[in-house]
Order: sequence, then structure tokens, then C-alpha cells
Amino acid sequence: MHTISLNRQAELRSLISGFLEERLESKLDKLAPDDPKRAELHHTFNSENWLASAAKRVKQIQLVTHVLKATHPDPKIDQATNLYVPPRNLAAHALVGSHVLGESFDDDVTGNAAALDVYGFLTQEFQGSTLLELMRVDDSDLAQALSSQPEQAGEWMRTFAGIELPRCAKPTSHTLAKQLYWLTGTGTDPHDDASYHLLAPLYASSLAHRVYLTVQDDRFSEAAKAARQAKKDGLFSERPVREYPQLAVQQLGGTKPQNISQLNSERRGNNLLFASLPPVWRSVELKPLLNTESLFPRYSRRPEVRRALKALLAFLKSDPARNLQTRERRAEWVDALIDEFLQLRAELRALAPGWSQTPDCRLDGASKHWLDPDGVAQACAASQRPLPLDTTERICEAFANWLNAQLRDPLPMGDPEFLEWRKRMHEQIKAEEREGRDADTY
Repeated sequence: MHTISLNRQAELRSLISGFLEERLESKLDKLAPDDPKRAELHHTFNSENWLASAAKRVKQIQLVTHVLKATHPDPKIDQATNLYVPPRNLAAHALVGSHVLGESFDDDVTGNAAALDVYGFLTQEFQGSTLLELMRVDDSDLAQALSSQPEQAGEWMRTFAGIELPRCAKPTSHTLAKQLYWLTGTGTDPHDDASYHLLAPLYASSLAHRVYLTVQDDRFSEAAKAARQAKKDGLFSERPVREYPQLAVQQLGGTKPQNISQLNSERRGNNLLFASLPPVWRSVELKPLLNTESLFPRYSRRPEVRRALKALLAFLKSDPARNLQTRERRAEWVDALIDEFLQLRAELRALAPGWSQTPDCRLDGASKHWLDPDGVAQACAASQRPLPLDTTERICEAFANWLNAQLRDPLPMGDPEFLEWRKRMHEQIKAEEREGRDADTY
């Protein structure tokens, strides 16, 4: 066990020296061979000297999940409160917030940009953990690697581990920060200053970074590009295509995004804003089905029908394996088509009864009864004719024939498919009728 510990200490020392050597070389490369500053840099990046300097400079930065500088760049970290609140410590609720990130989130760092190299040091990984995580648990091997003097090593460990602690002695807002005074307490007098709480909204940096990474992946990744090409070619793709209309980009930090935070620098200052606009309602006058012998031409023009049918065709043309997963995927799109079919019926039933009895309506009897049941019932009562009893069966058969016709070119469609489509339509209609009866009992 002792040998293992010594080896681990040596590996940690090697990691630290490697980090410092890399930074030293990047600075030496910019200097001439005879530049006197080279000796100064060697002294600065001596392990003990650099660690002592880093322990002082770490107090100029703070690990955060919610940052104030994104609201206004001027407040320093010792003038106003920034917060480090891991998502697991937040209350769960139905709205989207930082809590949805769970255990997978990116830490951010704000403060003096000149001290961000200290954070780079703390994020060096060793055997699956960062140096900062090892410092948090007071790893004894890391302490030995930092310094042979236990007191010095312990002090550095505590100082580095405190990077997430607020730099203000107490929660403090700033005159340049967003502030909201909220009337609280039992009093209703707005002139009573003691009845207010000061709310200071902070920028959810970790959440904003996840949003940015997700959108970048959906727009520019190779998988997303392949999915869009498949959609364009009418082919099936496992990956969905996501669009972000009216996306705005807010630049934070200007030419120096690192002055806001580390993650803001990684995004080159780009912060995405989704369009917060109410939907534009487009009302279309609902017209009865006149001068046509079938309801399917209007049904086929519905946007959701076109989308579901296109997706179903692409999936079936990809020759998927004949298994349960394939049947379930196929059933999802067929059910989407059925939902739109039932929605069309609900819309036409909202018209004044009797439209199917006008001379311009050339639909067959089953379609008339399906779409205008009250109008057909009134006409049958007036002429003393019985109501048709096979409407559901005929409508299910008509839907199954229509769907087979849509899929037949280039796919082979026959009786088994016809029976499956008819069965699913019949089940949906019966389920809807049961729901209607149950609702009438309340």
C-alpha cells in the first residue's frame, strides 16, 4: 500500500510539472533565445513559486453556476454576490431551469481573467478526478505532491478548494445589477421599506452553456447534417431534425468575452436567445365538404397528415428489421394519421347540422353519416328511413384502402396491411366513443 501511495504521489507531481512546463514553453516560444525575460519565466514557473502565486490569485476568481457579470461587466467578485449552486441542490419543478441539468453540468469561473490559468490547473484530471475534486476531499497524496511541508500543503489545498465560495462577506447586490424589490410581509403599505425583499436575478451560466452546446449540435454536427439531408431526400433517419426559428445571439464581453466568465469565453461571447413571441393564430374558415365524392383529398392536404405520411414512407422504405420495435414505430405514425382523421371529423361536426343534405354534397352515405350525424338523423327521421348501421365499418375500410394506396408505390401493400390499418382505426373510434360515454356520466 505504501509503494502504491508513493507511485501515486510521483504521478501527481508529474502531472503538475507537465502542466507548468507546457505553459512555460508556450511563453518561451514568443521570446528570443537571448531575451533576459527567459530566466524570469523559469523562476516564475518553478513549481513552488507558481503554486504560491496561484494560491494568492485564486482568490481573484470564483467557481460559479450563476454569474453577475453577464448582466453588467463592471461589478467585481468582491463587490457583489455570484453563486455556485449545483443543480442537484435545487428544488425540482415543472418549469425549465438549472435543476434539469442534474449531475451533468459545466462549472463556470468568473473574476479576474488574468487568473483563469489557476482554474486550468485545478481542472487537470488524474485517474478520473480533477485536482480540485481531490482537494475537496483532502487527498493526502496530492498534498504531498504539492509541498513537502504539510502545513504549507494543507493551506494551499484549503485555499484552492475554496474557489467556489462567495468572495463577499454577505449576500450583496450591485447598483449596476438587475434588482427587483418585492413587497412581502403582512403589511400592504408600499411606503414601508421594511416590507420589501430585494431580489437579484443572476445569469444561469451553466444552463445557458448547455443550451448553446445543444443548439450547436443540432445545427452543425455531422449527425444533424446527415439527418437534414435524409429529410431533404425523403429518407428515414433515426435522428430528429430540430429547427430554431428566429434565434437571436447576444454578445457578452465584446472583444474580451473572458472578462465575463470562462464558459462565455468558450462560446466566444455568444449567448443564444429563443424567440419569446406569442403564436400567430391563423384562422381558416371551416367549409363543408361540397362538390367532392370523397373526404380524403381534404384530409390528405392537412400538414400533419403530410408529415406523418412522409415519415412513415421513409421508415418503411429503409427496410427496417421485422421486430417489435419496428411495429411500434410504424404504429406511432399510423396513430398520428388516425388522430388527424378523427380531428377532421370533429371539425366538420362543429358545422351547423344538415350541410351534408344539400345538393352540392356528393359524399357517399357512410361519409355523410360519419361527418354530419345530426343532419343525417334529421333527414332519416323526416323521410322515415332507418339510420345506417355499418358506418364505422365502412369508414374504417375506406381509411385502410386510402392508406394502402398511399404506401403501395413503391411498397407492396395487400390484405394483411389493409386488415391492420382497419383494425387500428376501429380501435381508436371505439376508444373515443367510450371516452365520450364516460364523460357524459359526470
